[in-house]
Amino acid sequence: MKFLYNFLKKQEPLFHKGGKLEKLYPLFEAGQTFCFNAELRTKKGSNVRDSLDTKRYMILVVLALLPCTLFGIYNAGLQAHIAAGLSQDIFSVLLTGALKVVPIILVSYTVGGLCEVLFCIIRKHEVNEGFLVTGLLFPLTLPSTIPLWQVAVGIAFGVIVGKEVFGGSGRNFLNPALTARAFVFFTYPAYISGEVWTSLIKDKLIDGYSGATALAVAASGETSGKLTDTLIESGFTLKNLIIGTVPGSIGETSAIMVMIGAVILIATKVGSWRTMLGGILGAITMTLILNLFAGDSSLPFFSLTPIWQLSMGSCLFAIVFMATDPVSSPGIEVSKFIYGFLIGILGIIIRTANPAYPEGWMLAILLMNVFAPLIDHVVMQIRIKKRIPNAI
Repeated sequence: MKFLYNFLKKQEPLFHKGGKLEKLYPLFEAGQTFCFNAELRTKKGSNVRDSLDTKRYMILVVLALLPCTLFGIYNAGLQAHIAAGLSQDIFSVLLTGALKVVPIILVSYTVGGLCEVLFCIIRKHEVNEGFLVTGLLFPLTLPSTIPLWQVAVGIAFGVIVGKEVFGGSGRNFLNPALTARAFVFFTYPAYISGEVWTSLIKDKLIDGYSGATALAVAASGETSGKLTDTLIESGFTLKNLIIGTVPGSIGETSAIMVMIGAVILIATKVGSWRTMLGGILGAITMTLILNLFAGDSSLPFFSLTPIWQLSMGSCLFAIVFMATDPVSSPGIEVSKFIYGFLIGILGIIIRTANPAYPEGWMLAILLMNVFAPLIDHVVMQIRIKKRIPNAI
């Protein structure tokens, strides 16, 4: 490491003002601070309360996403082997899953990273580490069979339109990963809405087969009895949904892996437990309200209990990883709980009552991103009114 440090210090003048590679300084700075701590530190009067800088902060989020990522690789391979009637040996399944998922992640990081660096060079500011999270979050919201060119277009849109046009990291009011996902969803709906495609690797005659997700089964309304019985008959037991061995987006299927990530975020104080708790309570509250209207046979989706709603689709993943984005969510602690609660309510409403979307969390979070500053403003005004007037 000492050799690398000395080498970087020797090359550093080339990237400073007046050097031959001055325009590439953001790229050099990103690599240097990735390997070593920043050398520019305050001497006194520092307002830094701990050693957790932005880069280390984002690395902790990536660490929390690793359980979902690794399980997503396994599940993508498992679904492909089940579809093809091949062996479910863990090593062959992991290899198949890696061949499908890793290229998607690499394309996301490569294309999105290039967009990020390009804007940094043009604007002459440092590369922000926020993309370490965005570049991984976005692929985890996609099916494993999405064309790579759509991944590239989506992440480029998310980085440029969702973040850079507003000034870069820390200034965006929308979650960039969700912005990218929304763009792909509405531009190429056949690939990621309604039904999820599972790769077929046997004989190489067919690229994939169409298999409805649990949400697609529930939203179809095609049931002669209890919706839970219909889901179980379709292979979606509560156990499978919690474990995650069902068709779906890469990183969203396993409730267990998501909760492991939630524990990491809460333990490291990176993710807001208030937002998570508010989101879960909001979803439970709205589900219980809808249960009161479940007597109408034309609305079978309303009959699902909270545990089914929380286990299906991207509910927990969205609440834990998307809603807790520190930039696009409120800053006041009370506001975070209100924000999460409203996301939980809206997500369930859109999911169950809107037939156009089999999932509602993407739209719910993006909508509440817009209202996050308003929630902070209202909470602050209420606090100001409660203050004791100054005595004259």
